[in-house]
Amino acid sequence: MKCILTENIDLSKKKILLRLDLNVPIQDKNITELSRIKKIIPTINYLIQKKSKIILISHIGRPKGKIMPDLSLAPVCKKLSEMLGVNVLLIKDQINEKLVDKINSTNANSIIMLENIRFNEGEEKNDNEFAKKLSNLGEIYINDAFSCSHRSHASIDAITKYIPSYFGIQIKEEISALKKITSTFKKPVSCILGGSKISTKIKIISNLIKKFDNIIIVGGMANTILKEKGTNIGKSINEQGCNKIVSEIFENSKKYNCKLLYPSDVIVSKNTYSAGTNKLLDEIENDDVILDIGKNTISSIKSTISNSNTILWNGPAGYFENPFFENGTKEIAKIIAEKTQDNTFSVIGGGDTVAAINKFNLINSFSFVSTAGGAFLEYLEGKNLPGITAIN
Repeated sequence: MKCILTENIDLSKKKILLRLDLNVPIQDKNITELSRIKKIIPTINYLIQKKSKIILISHIGRPKGKIMPDLSLAPVCKKLSEMLGVNVLLIKDQINEKLVDKINSTNANSIIMLENIRFNEGEEKNDNEFAKKLSNLGEIYINDAFSCSHRSHASIDAITKYIPSYFGIQIKEEISALKKITSTFKKPVSCILGGSKISTKIKIISNLIKKFDNIIIVGGMANTILKEKGTNIGKSINEQGCNKIVSEIFENSKKYNCKLLYPSDVIVSKNTYSAGTNKLLDEIENDDVILDIGKNTISSIKSTISNSNTILWNGPAGYFENPFFENGTKEIAKIIAEKTQDNTFSVIGGGDTVAAINKFNLINSFSFVSTAGGAFLEYLEGKNLPGITAIN
C-alpha cells in the first residue's frame, strides 16, 4: 500500500489534503459518539510532527450538493480542536483560486478544515473539474477515510488523478485487519453476523462461507431463517421472500463444510418496556416479539467462540439498546474480549456493534475495531473499493 508511513516522501511544510470520515452523530450541536474522531488522531499527529500544513476534508449527512447549516462541520471542528490541543479553523469559502490564497496566508500552526464537502454538487458526482479545483488546494493528498472508500466521489476517487496520493494510518490498519480476517487467518475461524436484513449480507455470507469454519447468525436475520424453517416467530421483525436466499445459505454450508449456527431459544416479550421470557422455538406465541437470543443459544455461541482462533463480528444479537434485551449482545462481546486476551485475533465492525461495545465499555478489548459501515461490508463481499483502487 502507498501509505505515508511506508513511503519515503517529504511532508515537511507541504500542504496536505487529508480526507477523513468525520460523519459522527450530532444532537443539539453536540457530538454523541467519538469513535471516528479518535481513529484519525494518529494520522493528524503524525502530520503535525512532520510540520505539514494540514487541510481537512470531510462530510456530515447527505446534503446532496446544497448548503444545509444543520450539517455544518462546525461542531466537529470545535471538538477536534479540543482533542488535539491545536486550533482547527473552519473555512466556509467556495473551492476556487481565492481559497488557495487564503490557505497560503493562514497561520502555519493552525489546521484548516473545509466546510462539508458534500455541500458541493461535484462531490457525489465524482466530477473531474471539481476534483481538479480541490487538488489545487494542496500538494499531497492522503485518504484516511476507509469508511467512505466504497464511494466514487470526487474527494475519494477523481482527486487522485491530479495530485500525488497516499493512504493514511487508519486505512492501512483497516485493510491489514480485514486481510488478516479474509486471507491470512488462523483456523478455526468464526463469523457472527447480526442486523435486520439477510438480503443485504447474503453476498458476505456467500463469500465467507467458503473460507470460514463457523457462521453464527443472530438478530433480525436469524428471525428470517427461523421463519423460513417453519418456526412461528410471532410479530418479530423479519424479511419477506427470502426462501431462496435461506436455502442457498444452507446448501453452501454443507458444500463448503461450514457449520451454521442460529438461535435454538430466544427472549420474547409482548412489548419493549418490560422484561422478556426465555422460550424454546416451539413455545413462541402469535403475539410474541423476539428481542434477544436465549441462554442455550448464548451457551452454543460461547462454545464455538472458545474454540476459534480468528473471530469476525458484525451486528448485535438483539435490541441491545434496551437493558432488558442486551444480554445476548453483551455476552457475545465478553466472550470475544476474553478470547482476544488469549491471543485470538478479533475484528469488530459496523455502527451498531461499535455502539454496543462502547455501551459495555469494551471498545479497547479487541484486536481491531472498524468504524466503517458500508465499506467494511463491501470489502467482506470481495468487492473492489473505488477509493482503494484509485490510489493503488
